[in-house]
Amino acid sequence: MTTSSESNGVFQVANVKYDAQGLVPAIVQDILSKDVLMLAYMNEESIKRTISSGETWFWSRSREELWHKGETSGNVQQVKEIRYDCDTDTLLVLVDPKGPACHTGQYSCFYRKVELEEQLGQSDQADVPTSRDRFAMLSSLESVIASRDMERPVGSYTTYLFEKGVDKILKKVGEEAAEVIIAAKNSDNDELRYEASDLIFHLMVLLRDRKLPLDDVMRELQNRHLNPKKV
Repeated sequence: MTTSSESNGVFQVANVKYDAQGLVPAIVQDILSKDVLMLAYMNEESIKRTISSGETWFWSRSREELWHKGETSGNVQQVKEIRYDCDTDTLLVLVDPKGPACHTGQYSCFYRKVELEEQLGQSDQADVPTSRDRFAMLSSLESVIASRDMERPVGSYTTYLFEKGVDKILKKVGEEAAEVIIAAKNSDNDELRYEASDLIFHLMVLLRDRKLPLDDVMRELQNRHLNPKKV
């Protein structure tokens, strides 16, 4: 676990700008999918315990006591990094969650959405993606896969893959790669589109299982782009 450093030295818990109750909001984010999982509050002691234990600790405003996330449910959050904003009055905690963050069993506490006025009455039919959002589906798919990993809903194919383990996932990646090759060899672009989609999906399940963020893959591609010898 790492904490970001201040420009004039090492981060100090005492230097956090707490509110009148001695609390600071802490945003918890999945380090792989980048989904925001929950918002809770920390005091000086819970920050110290989080740093020393490597798992999230918070202050319960309703019970007025410290609480260790996952102590009873087993859904602990392993802390990978802690960041703080420019005013030092909000924390961002990046974690590897070991189960759903929400007490309802949902992957994230933010599973409900407010419909904006311009969205009301719109058709469910998606528009042709613009260059700006043409890869937005990958981000959405990553979030869905992450939620299946945490919630494990019965009857979900993604749940089945995670529960069968990496050998099953690897087998599917290999099968889908072979199907892509066959479709391309047959010059069947409709089939190629279908099989390529299957391959990308199973590859993203593999990345989640291996705890490799899609961002890291994008960064590798960017590094190759910046090095002409690798392209």
